[in-house]
Amino acid sequence: MQFVTKDTDAAAVPYNEESIMLVDKPLEWTSFDVVNKIRYTLKHHYGVKKLKVGHAGTLDPLATGLLLICTGKATKKAETLQGMPKQYTGAIKLGATTVSFDAEEPEENIKDYSHLTEKEILSVAESFKGEIEQFPPHFSALKVDGQALYKWARKGVKKEIKSRKVTFYDVKITRIELPFIYFCVDCSKGTYIRSFANDVGEKLGVGGYLSELTRTSIGEYKLDDSINLEEWLTNFKKKEKV
Repeated sequence: MQFVTKDTDAAAVPYNEESIMLVDKPLEWTSFDVVNKIRYTLKHHYGVKKLKVGHAGTLDPLATGLLLICTGKATKKAETLQGMPKQYTGAIKLGATTVSFDAEEPEENIKDYSHLTEKEILSVAESFKGEIEQFPPHFSALKVDGQALYKWARKGVKKEIKSRKVTFYDVKITRIELPFIYFCVDCSKGTYIRSFANDVGEKLGVGGYLSELTRTSIGEYKLDDSINLEEWLTNFKKKEKV
């Protein structure tokens, strides 16, 4: 199996056999968009109708960062890769909420946040460390009654959601510039950072939502080693013509 990083020769990898690509997902692309674009490019390159390509862990459209793309036989390892711990950096905007827990939907429940102190914010962040019960967002891909929650939510239907155990191995507030607080978290599989942002705002009594998010690592794999998707596509096509 070959790993494809920013230092890998774009066209020198047997993608049709077994490879794992470290990709920096662009803003507003879905994880499925990335898979489709890579699959289309590789199918054209190999002249085949079918080629296995998948990802090991979804990123929301408004999130950027590390996405592991598996090709060929490596797609069988996707579930194992999904189970690895993950690290995220991002920002929470306090003083408002949104139904999606991020910036995709309009702000509501506007509240004053000016009374918050650094001590209060750090204390609330610290309270998330360890194993906790977390409720997934209603705007998520989690399926309930045969359909993704976000599809139910867009119809105005709120399905009952059960909490799940997730673990925050570390939670750091890296900067406070109210109404924004910036964080870095290390967490387990299945953790929703949008729920974390909403819950932080709720505990502080002013509401909050995720305003930006980047996944910086999955297990031992780092965003710093990932390929820029646009550059990869360009370089790959260039190599084909040589």
